[in-house]
Amino acid sequence: MSKHLSTPFRFDYVGSFLRPAALKEARQEFAEHAISREALKAVEDTCIRELVAKQKAAGYHVITDGEFRRATWHLDFMWGFQGIAHQKTDKGVCFHGEPALIDDTWLTGPLSAENHPFVEHFRFVQALTDENTVAKQTIPAPAQFFQQMILPDNIERTRKVYATDEALIEAIAAGYRTVIRDLYAAGCRNLQFDDCTWGVLAAGGKKGGKFAYVEGSDLKKLAEQFVTVNNLAIEGSPDDLVINTHVCRGNYHSVYFASGAYDPVADPLFTHENVNAYYLEFDDERSGGFECLKEVTPGKKVVLGLITTKRPELEDKAAIIARIHEAAKYVPLEDLCLSPQCGFASCEIGNKLTEEEQWAKLALVKEIAEEVWA
Repeated sequence: MSKHLSTPFRFDYVGSFLRPAALKEARQEFAEHAISREALKAVEDTCIRELVAKQKAAGYHVITDGEFRRATWHLDFMWGFQGIAHQKTDKGVCFHGEPALIDDTWLTGPLSAENHPFVEHFRFVQALTDENTVAKQTIPAPAQFFQQMILPDNIERTRKVYATDEALIEAIAAGYRTVIRDLYAAGCRNLQFDDCTWGVLAAGGKKGGKFAYVEGSDLKKLAEQFVTVNNLAIEGSPDDLVINTHVCRGNYHSVYFASGAYDPVADPLFTHENVNAYYLEFDDERSGGFECLKEVTPGKKVVLGLITTKRPELEDKAAIIARIHEAAKYVPLEDLCLSPQCGFASCEIGNKLTEEEQWAKLALVKEIAEEVWA
């Protein structure tokens, strides 16, 4: 049966979960050189097995490792490429209300992606599937990789390796095609690109009054580049590999990076990006309305992220159902699904809710979806 299951499901989730205390302690001990990598992996393995058991018990048809082997949702993937360096930051990324203390990450040489560690991570989860579940692998979108390398703090070093954006885009896409090929060989049939680049474009490229890209950047050109690199990475993928994308505006310790409706980017994103489905953030007024969904290519799925992972309070069931039917004015109800708006722990620090509250959110998603699509 699992061979015929594919994402997205009527009730779904983005991918990351709150790290249990035992995992946080082990990772801290490893950072302090108190335990070996093998000892850390043993704790990770145990925690992932326990998480998958809970995902299945919650009735979900998709399983992930909760991103338990990562510090962040995106940078760890980049660190798996040759030609990338990173170190602890002294300033972090300015989110709304607090800095996200994630490693500075930059280009040091030509990119390649042979033997990427995420492939082995996927094999572990794939072995835990059963007749009712499929494993989903989440990775940052190629556009996210591209954005990281052209940020103001990185562009000078990037230009020493790739003289033009076009050369950088080709190199990133080639690396992704290598990873996608290897994930497919390991049994992956459900891949998800996580992508915050569109949220920044929707906000006009700005955050906190500071330009998020190189001064004077052409936002329309950036949108075209994001579509190009994402589609180049997908090019040639097997027909039975489902590739979806999750688009949000930042998720760190229950704070966000950018605000703005999808409308300014709806045409390139929903019309020209060659993915099967979009997981979209719609949990509060910062996300705008549903009219932008009229740009979604017919036949593509849209997963409505109407349940927030940023706050523990449960949403009003009737209000969520009403919003689903409002979205159905633009995308047929049969092409809609429901999920939380983002992961519960895009970075190790996690959002400000408990594991019990996390599972209550997922129970609500399932309950609503079963009622709406009964």
